[in-house]
Amino acid sequence: MARWLVRRISWITVALLACLAAAAQNRQANITEVLLDAARAQVGVTVIYDGRYARIAYPGGDVPMDRGVCTDVLIRAYRKAGIDLQVLVHEDMSRAYGAYPHLWGLSAPDSNIDHRRVQNLRVFFARHGKTLPVTYAAKDYRPGDIVVWRLPSGQPHIGFVSSRTVPGGDRPFVIHNVGQGAQEEDALFLYAITGHFRYP
Repeated sequence: MARWLVRRISWITVALLACLAAAAQNRQANITEVLLDAARAQVGVTVIYDGRYARIAYPGGDVPMDRGVCTDVLIRAYRKAGIDLQVLVHEDMSRAYGAYPHLWGLSAPDSNIDHRRVQNLRVFFARHGKTLPVTYAAKDYRPGDIVVWRLPSGQPHIGFVSSRTVPGGDRPFVIHNVGQGAQEEDALFLYAITGHFRYP
């Protein structure tokens, strides 16, 4: 094959790969924007922290919008982006039940509650998303990243990294529900961070 043709094919391949990478980056940016807009829209709407077990529809099941727990912030936001964590977690647990924690005395998946448990979401994001380093440097956390904390009570907690930062600084807010309904606030480093993920 002529050398000029090899060079041309190589150039086309590099250009095509660059285009594909840019398209993937744009898609991720669009998903992140949808996720954060949907999470932010819950502030002032979801005002009650309520973790009681409830029978809900499948797929697309939810408790009333005025109430929920930390996981519901993520579940509702991902649904706006066309991603149903209720279905994805249930299907993954059905395939690989042993990979998930067994802390609630269940012997099989339960689509009413499994996706609403922090420990299960953590496993799902570790299995199907990107696991990122846990640090206490603001620069390491991007908008849309998922953070898992351990609260002083020992309970796990989960939320989104916001695209907004503290006034005059680079530390991002988080969007979460830690007991007072959905909030966007300066809480990234308020609790011990035990997990850091990006999904999809």
